[in-house]
Amino acid sequence: MVAQLVDSFGRVATDLRVSLTDRCNLRCTYCMPAEGLAWLPGPELLTDDEVARLVEVAVCRLGVREVRFTGGEPLVRRGLVDIVSRTARLSPRPEISLTSNGIGLTRLAAPLREAGLDRINVSLDTLSPDTFARLTRRDRWNDVVAGLAAAAEAGLTPVKVNSVLMRGTNDHEAPDLLAWCLERGYELRFIEQMPLDAQHGWDRQTMVTAEEIIERLETRFTLVPDDPSRRGSAPAESFLVDGGPGRVGVIASVTRPFCGDCDRVRLTADGQVRNCLFARSESDLRTALRSGADDAELARRWQAAMAGKLPGHGIDDPSFLQPSRPMSAIGG
Repeated sequence: MVAQLVDSFGRVATDLRVSLTDRCNLRCTYCMPAEGLAWLPGPELLTDDEVARLVEVAVCRLGVREVRFTGGEPLVRRGLVDIVSRTARLSPRPEISLTSNGIGLTRLAAPLREAGLDRINVSLDTLSPDTFARLTRRDRWNDVVAGLAAAAEAGLTPVKVNSVLMRGTNDHEAPDLLAWCLERGYELRFIEQMPLDAQHGWDRQTMVTAEEIIERLETRFTLVPDDPSRRGSAPAESFLVDGGPGRVGVIASVTRPFCGDCDRVRLTADGQVRNCLFARSESDLRTALRSGADDAELARRWQAAMAGKLPGHGIDDPSFLQPSRPMSAIGG
């Protein structure tokens, strides 16, 4: 019988987010400083074999049904295609997805699809190359757009676009971003900016809220809430656009938290289990793995790590402390 990753509140984690690296080829202002960060030393990172083994434990022993590879930027991981291929050969086969900034997809979209990748999310916050360069400190807008097209051509559908709006920078672009994505058959999801930047400069007062995002979109489009049965434990509130079939999603992690339905668990690139994106503590699987623990022991440690998950992220609590690791080191 397959065990479960269940916490003390009865939530069962079936969605595993695996960070393959903390490195990234962009320097987004809401994620890291211009000079970058001190990357994890190579020996501390899980090897390809170690990643594959822990994913197998999660899928075959602990009931995980979806595996999403993240970073940093997962496309910079040399062994990515092989890791995806090994994951696709598991039984039962999980749904396999990837979150990326899109740079490198023109080269890797087809091989990833052939290896077994089912779908992809690509971050794009603006339709302006100049704004993109200011936000990311890199002149790579055209590469991201080309990567999105390559993903669609390779069949990694539905191609989803993730956008973070920042007040006074790109918040006026919300309707244009939606129109652009609808024209190309991409599914757009707006995400409230979360307190996960390395600089700890997040300010709730300047965050563009889900309510504001919807108001901006409704200046041009008619939005109707989608069938709630479609959402399940998905983080995005989905809306039909102008009667459909096009849709847009809004992920209100801060103002409309969905912690009660959370089904996620995270594995960092250095082998730490995080039972919440905003957790202040982690559980080490890498040391046990490298000390000779068998799969049953790894599964038991993973279950213990999930048992202590808190009821919510607590951003609204006066005692809330931002995680010491930034998003690039946690994995999305």
